[in-house]
Amino acid sequence: MAKFSPATLLLLSLGSVSVAADALAHDHSNKAHASSEHQAHTDKDKHGHDDEHGHKDEHGHGDEHGHQDEHGHGDEHGHDHDMERIVVHSTRFGRIVDDQPMRVEAIVREEIEEKAAMRPGNISMLLAETGGVRVQTTSPALGSANVRLQGLYGRYTQLLADGLPLYGNQASSLGLLQIPPTDLGQVEVIKGSASSLYGGSALGGVINLISRKPGDEAAGEVLLNATTENGQDITAYAETPITDNLKGSVTAGAHYQSMEDLDADGWADLPEYERYTLRPRMFYEGDAGDTLYVTAGFMTENRQGGTLEGNTVADGNPFVQIQDSERVDGGLVYTRPIGETLTFNTRASAMVQDHFHAYGVDQDNDKHSNYLLETSLSGYLDNLDWVLGAAYQSEHYESDNYSSFDYTYEVPGAFAVVDYHVTDDLIASVSSRFDDHSEYGTQVSPRLSMLYRADEFTVRGSWGQGYYAPTPFVEEIEAAGLSRLEPLGDLKEETAETASLDFTYRLGDLETNLTLFGSDIHNATQLEAFSSTDNGPLDRVRLVNAQGESQIRGSEVLLRYYLGDVKLTASYLYLDATEQVDSTGQRQQMALTPEHSAGFVAMWEQHGNFRAGFEAYYTGTQRLNDNPYMDKSEPYWHLGLMGEITTGRFSWFINLENLLNIKQSDTHPLLLPERAPSGQWTTDMWSRNDGFIANAGVRIKF
Repeated sequence: MAKFSPATLLLLSLGSVSVAADALAHDHSNKAHASSEHQAHTDKDKHGHDDEHGHKDEHGHGDEHGHQDEHGHGDEHGHDHDMERIVVHSTRFGRIVDDQPMRVEAIVREEIEEKAAMRPGNISMLLAETGGVRVQTTSPALGSANVRLQGLYGRYTQLLADGLPLYGNQASSLGLLQIPPTDLGQVEVIKGSASSLYGGSALGGVINLISRKPGDEAAGEVLLNATTENGQDITAYAETPITDNLKGSVTAGAHYQSMEDLDADGWADLPEYERYTLRPRMFYEGDAGDTLYVTAGFMTENRQGGTLEGNTVADGNPFVQIQDSERVDGGLVYTRPIGETLTFNTRASAMVQDHFHAYGVDQDNDKHSNYLLETSLSGYLDNLDWVLGAAYQSEHYESDNYSSFDYTYEVPGAFAVVDYHVTDDLIASVSSRFDDHSEYGTQVSPRLSMLYRADEFTVRGSWGQGYYAPTPFVEEIEAAGLSRLEPLGDLKEETAETASLDFTYRLGDLETNLTLFGSDIHNATQLEAFSSTDNGPLDRVRLVNAQGESQIRGSEVLLRYYLGDVKLTASYLYLDATEQVDSTGQRQQMALTPEHSAGFVAMWEQHGNFRAGFEAYYTGTQRLNDNPYMDKSEPYWHLGLMGEITTGRFSWFINLENLLNIKQSDTHPLLLPERAPSGQWTTDMWSRNDGFIANAGVRIKF
């Protein structure tokens, strides 16, 4: 695998943004006093390509409800929405977040820039430091991870890009680690079942990555980064108007990490990877109000972990783990007004991803593909907003060596969303989706949400149901491969019922939020170990539906206080997540689900000059599954410091991660004394294992 230096990467990147090198400096990060849910700096929705509802945006045309446009025009309900409130798109109504009955948490451009300076190569840190969100490492060998929302399994989280499943219906656990945040304008998070909006893959919620919208002048930026553990990143972004109606942007990235064994046990704690990404985007606005958004993406990565050269696992053999990936995707969103109150919308996407896997001597080539075609019509009346639509989704998997696991899911469906303004301060939202799944039959996914506002006090309530179509790729199989998994039997679809009650209150510079939530999961799939020979050792696994239900009850608390240029944020998450033990009928804590976690962030920023931040995150004890060294993990802290100074076009940053040098291997060995029935050679990851890492670099804006 070829290594590349930051200097070489700089030359490559500068070439990709040469179109913007002579443009005037363009400021993409307006100062904001922001809340991740309510009041924040925002990249303005200048194109409105996701506004399916037909509400006008930057052109200043309000609707009969007075739903606020981006110029801060108030509404006839009398709510004083200022121009820096966030417009969100994931609920299928392009509306400011204060008017959404369904709770949507938004990570805005300012926060994205902060996290990009900490980890420029992927969005894992951006999500990990969001309340109620846990980024769970699924493969200690390759470093892959998925996202758990409010304790729900990571496979239930749908990852979207501008509302399109460009990373697949069931995104690979490496997907998060292959998406640079450079060209993101906003990230929107819906927690709890969103199957009524996006189908079975959104059983646990949605993470929607919203792209940056080009401005009226050519502009660009290059970010260079290097770490103390021989990691290197370079990303480049350029945007430009092409005609009066057409604008474009392009993002390119190159990323490298060497293999590092931090605890000298012969097993890589940091896998080696080399990755390249490219994504152009086009934004068109017609004179008649029609909009077209088109994107394409390409990613190639070679990743290797496991034993280092000359080292072995307990059976005396080396165990090298490899995953080489290539992904090509494309998508479009087209919107056209029809008369005064109707809007036609269509969206389509396709994704094909090829993998080469190696788990020791076991190798496999496979292909994942995913397709979407969706059409909807939306409109509004005096007190009623509505969307009616039809969709067709298709998901395919093919394996060269394990064809018994091949599957094709064809899912035509129809959906409807209705928002009704009961009074000026009370809004009800009802959504439902009907899917005809080729494998699991008819599925109906309803959701009901309510919003009540009284001055600075807001209450939201939501209830929803959804489903998930099982695949072979639960977390353990993504880490160990298919070689020891029995062909799937007669599985039932996984279903869940979720509910939440959310209270928000603002008093001057203080913002407070309390969320109570719960979920009941039925037919959750899990691995069951068995012996392939009579009275032999457990050496194979099968996928079965769990008996009983998994129950999650919890609460989130968020406090945010603005003290001049200093923003202080404190959060706490409580999770009571239990599952039934088949053999006894008793309940036990769900594995790798901490009961208590908390965070504190202090950020001091003078816009255009500097920012400095301190963060502290606490993770409580977790029940461990099939860990021969301990049954319950130890609690741990993650501490970090970052600083950034801006001088003209140059922003110099430094970030110190894991100041306490926490490593799971300091508590117990990562390697197992014998191979697990699933094929894994490591324990599950309940902490982090990368130790202290510093990174530094520069962001150059043109």
